[in-house]
Amino acid sequence: MAFDLKSITTDPRVLPPRIILLGTPKVGKTTWAAAAPDVVLLPIKGEEGADDMTCAKFPTAQTFDDIVEAIATLATEKHNYKFVTLDSTTAIERLVWEKACADNKWQNIESPGFGKGYVIANTYWKFIIDGLDHLRNERGMGCILIGHVKAKVFNDPQFDPYDTFMWDVKDTAASMMTKWADCILFARPKQFVKSVGAKEKDERNETKHAIGQGERCLYTQERPAHPGGGRGVYGHLPYELPLKFEAWASEVDKLMQKQQPKQ
Repeated sequence: MAFDLKSITTDPRVLPPRIILLGTPKVGKTTWAAAAPDVVLLPIKGEEGADDMTCAKFPTAQTFDDIVEAIATLATEKHNYKFVTLDSTTAIERLVWEKACADNKWQNIESPGFGKGYVIANTYWKFIIDGLDHLRNERGMGCILIGHVKAKVFNDPQFDPYDTFMWDVKDTAASMMTKWADCILFARPKQFVKSVGAKEKDERNETKHAIGQGERCLYTQERPAHPGGGRGVYGHLPYELPLKFEAWASEVDKLMQKQQPKQ
């Protein structure tokens, strides 16, 4: 590639988004992703979220090499798909570790000691996201990585420790992919906290309960209780949206329209 002053441009390049969708169990993450336009799903061994869906989907990937082959198929064969969804990263992680152990003749991912196995496993994760970037840059495809969460105590250096939902993959892998993603979303049922049993000016008998009516929401920005956030327009979305792909896409379109230069 030649770099000179003529190569400098101010024109924005709009590429499809790299989305990480995290959420609590059975909330509808796969259903949300399956509503993306012209999407093809890649189910991973151990996940059954797409079994009863009628959207386009590959056979279930049984190994790391199956994942690579599916991405290569989308990169080389003629098709009209605009999104690919990998479901889920928790299941992918098991295949990544199996591949790393087989290639390096380890008994398990911790065999090298001192966390070295997880660092080397990141090179396999990088191979996957590099493939997704190729689909994005060369085939105009967006991607959605679906992930589960776990409740964990977060030790904030500025505040007292608190409970939060965190991505259910190794921290080293989560950190790398979080930096890579354009948009991180969190899905869960909407809940309210209601005080029960408290008398006027007497909080000794007060208890608090989380209640909800079954409404499922998508949260686009980070809060102490959960992950979220994005770069560019994805960092300016409304905090709470219905858990429907169309609702999210509509808000993205509005922000994109505002950014277009006036003629």
